[in-house]
Amino acid sequence: MKAMLAMGSLRGQLLRWLLLPLVVLEIINTVSVYYNAVDAADMAYDRSLLASTRALAERVSVEGGKVVADVPYVALDSFETDTLGRIYYKVTGISGETVSGYDDLPAVPANVPRSENYPALVRFYHANYNGQPIRIAALLQPVYDDNMRGIALIQVGETLDARKGLTRKILFDTIAWQAAVVLLAGLLIWFAVKLVLRPLMRLKHEVESRDVSDLSDLDPALVHKEVRPLVQAMNTSTTRIAGLIASQRRFIADASHQLRTPLTVLKTQAELAQRALERSPSSSEELRTIVASMADTTDSTVHLANRLLMLARIEHSDGGQPLPVPLRETVQQVALELALSAVGRGIDLSLEGDAEAWVHGQALLLHELASNLVDNALHYTPRGGSVVLRVLPSEEEVVLEVEDSGPGIAPEDRERVFSPFYRAAATMQANPGGSGLGLAIVRDIAALHRAALELDRGAGGKGLLVRVRFPRATPPPVA
Repeated sequence: MKAMLAMGSLRGQLLRWLLLPLVVLEIINTVSVYYNAVDAADMAYDRSLLASTRALAERVSVEGGKVVADVPYVALDSFETDTLGRIYYKVTGISGETVSGYDDLPAVPANVPRSENYPALVRFYHANYNGQPIRIAALLQPVYDDNMRGIALIQVGETLDARKGLTRKILFDTIAWQAAVVLLAGLLIWFAVKLVLRPLMRLKHEVESRDVSDLSDLDPALVHKEVRPLVQAMNTSTTRIAGLIASQRRFIADASHQLRTPLTVLKTQAELAQRALERSPSSSEELRTIVASMADTTDSTVHLANRLLMLARIEHSDGGQPLPVPLRETVQQVALELALSAVGRGIDLSLEGDAEAWVHGQALLLHELASNLVDNALHYTPRGGSVVLRVLPSEEEVVLEVEDSGPGIAPEDRERVFSPFYRAAATMQANPGGSGLGLAIVRDIAALHRAALELDRGAGGKGLLVRVRFPRATPPPVA
């Protein structure tokens, strides 16, 4: 049981081993896609920032020996509208003087390399300006006229609002897409696992639907090639079990024959000894008592042996082929067989109900069930009491009731009395020589016939009422 719980579900393990690696790979793929997309977005924004820087560089010229920049407000406004962020710029002349723009714009750090992605002397770097992070493109622009030549520095920076917005959108879109992929893959894997395990489920249903007596081999072709050795091992084990059951049945049959013969001989010898002592006037009373006790003990032993063998036979019975059996006729036959015993005990034995009722089962076992119930009732009913048998048919079931006026069984003992050799205190007082096997036999026969067994109080709250509910069978056609 512990091993079964530890092993868990095969479907669950397959789903876990397929889905968990998939989820891990999707997470890695999500991170990779995200960073690649962010790099692509940064490159696109850097290209736009470089375009703005070049547009400003085209307006830088030399006039009168000085670097000048003609940057109209309309141009900057268009830059700001295009980038959805705030634009800052600075034009620095040949000698490091500020020509135009924001004088306090952060300078180019010394360790920033030139970008290799564009055919221009441009550097990109991050900085903080007015409490906001910005991205700056610094372009070296040659300027010259007839009197001077040099390099001007054009810097254009923009805030990162647009970049961050695009980055968030890329992140959320990537996560949503990858989650959809994982969900779709999970559904496909679940359906695939269910399809692959369908032969095992079919094998499970076939095993569960088999009759308890069906020990035939299972077809290995029902399952996949990898599972066929397991099915073949199950077939081998079933064959061994069938052989063991056959061996036990032979043992029971042999034991029944070997045990009954000496007990019958012993009983006959005890009866002959009793008769001989009765004919001999010189025999002592003590010897007669001893022989009578031997005869009673022999009777009890024969009764116990018969019930033990019957119990063993029922436990190893496969139920045989169920046939329609007339239950009322069977109960009536049992009543006639035990009528003399009832008369000898001074008990009124009666059968109520005239309608015949048919049930599926074995006539011999149903006869044994009714015989045990009636015999128990007679043993525990005091002289002058009554035992009533009833067969009550309905549309769905047939109910057999055996009611006596004996001591009954206390509610706390009603489940335990079906155990072999268990006897309630009240029944031991009423019948000290009982074996405690009668109701155990009744329980096993009822289970074999799929019948429900109930114990209740008799009429007026006295005695015991045993009720057996059988599924009703269709009467066989009249020949």
